[in-house]
Amino acid sequence: MSLFGVLRTGVSGMNAQSNRIGTISENVQNSSTTGYKRTSTEFSSLLIEGSDSGVYNSGAVETVLRRSIGDDGPIAATTSNSDLAIQGKGFFVVQDGSNRPYLTRAGNFVVDGPTGNLVNAGGFTLMGYSLANGEPTPTLNTFDGLVPVNLASLGMQAKPSTQGEITGNLPADAPAIPAGTAPPAGTAYSKKTQLATYDPQGRKVILDVYLTKTAANTWSASIYDSANPASFPATPLAGSTALTFGADGRLTSAGTATITLGGRSVALDMSGVTQLAAAYDLKGQANGSAASAVKGTEFGSDGTVYAIYEDGSRVAAFKVPLGDVASPDNLTPRAGNVFEATPESGSVQVGFATAGGRGTIKSGALEQSNVDVSTELTAMIESQTVYTANSKVFMTSNEMLDTLMNLKR
Repeated sequence: MSLFGVLRTGVSGMNAQSNRIGTISENVQNSSTTGYKRTSTEFSSLLIEGSDSGVYNSGAVETVLRRSIGDDGPIAATTSNSDLAIQGKGFFVVQDGSNRPYLTRAGNFVVDGPTGNLVNAGGFTLMGYSLANGEPTPTLNTFDGLVPVNLASLGMQAKPSTQGEITGNLPADAPAIPAGTAPPAGTAYSKKTQLATYDPQGRKVILDVYLTKTAANTWSASIYDSANPASFPATPLAGSTALTFGADGRLTSAGTATITLGGRSVALDMSGVTQLAAAYDLKGQANGSAASAVKGTEFGSDGTVYAIYEDGSRVAAFKVPLGDVASPDNLTPRAGNVFEATPESGSVQVGFATAGGRGTIKSGALEQSNVDVSTELTAMIESQTVYTANSKVFMTSNEMLDTLMNLKR
């Protein structure tokens, strides 16, 4: 074996350990980086066949970088519900400022002030499907249809009332009102109650409900807009609705009145009213709400993003998918803790959490780096020792070469 070969071997070993130290340094630096995946250096020998018997030609050491992208990091709870972690397989789909898509496990998202988008610490925007037109159907092998998750774009909303309900009891012993004196013709009635509803623009409309006992086991209900007192008793929102009770005090007629508010029909169900020998005891409710602004977000484990309004209601606005590849460890890392697909990793398949072997999405949590610092420090000491040994080989062979050159002088 030539001394030049020994020199080459020493340099190769030193370079290999330098590469390993480089990956260890990167791992330690990113041990607190959300969603960071550990990189390791693996070695393989490069042998050179000897040309003569008894002569050894030293080879070299090759290094290969391996990334543990498919290995989950520990999950840690946070105080922000827009922090997202994936438990299991899959990656969030994000895009940069040039609208180029990437994959990431870094789910530390916050609302970006200028745009209203959910953006992580690397500056990448979370992508999802809008639910404005119902449940989305993702294209499995492309990112088509994905839009930035932006709840600020939803603005205020108002929910018009479509149905209401009055339940409770009317006293069986209440006196009957003479014919012709009850609403809508006259002004006498047995009981008045009110119910709050909302028109399509979110205005509150208080309904006056006049209940009149017209005969034994028979009542009528007339409904008016309380903001228009001039309509009483002549012009109800709906004609009188008959309430006929059986011997057991239960309603035998349909008991449903339909009114119109702002061009939309509202069905008022009174089928739960009874007539028993007890006092008035009426309860009522109606759906709908006044105009309300978005005050927060909530994430479901399946990736559904809900807009939380000031009135406490919530609306499903987006659905966040998860991307996956056949070989995650062969993804190419890019700046910002994101990854790109390669021919070796396989193409990205897009789907929803819990489907197709994908994991679940946990809100108020973050996936930590999968780096074990103690393991890295142990590897660093080992690399330092081997590097020193290779440097001794280099120095010794260099001294031997100097001795050989001096013999020729």
